[in-house]
Amino acid sequence: MNKLPKTVTKYFWGDNLKDLNWKDHKGYITKTILEKGDSGAIKWLVAKTGKNYIKKIARERKLEPKSKNFWRFYLS
Repeated sequence: MNKLPKTVTKYFWGDNLKDLNWKDHKGYITKTILEKGDSGAIKWLVAKTGKNYIKKIARERKLEPKSKNFWRFYLS
């Protein structure tokens, strides 16, 4: 399933949702949800990817310092 649920699309108001899909933009979507997402979006992301993928993205992507520290603590 490449289409994003409505509970997640609200974080991509500046993007063309017709072009945004999970298959091609997995890292970008994950980073955005880690930075801006609410608990519902985070639950969807964890169910979709698993915690190991989130740990990987939190290390590799340039998250804001507050977000990076939060995810490092939360996922440890």
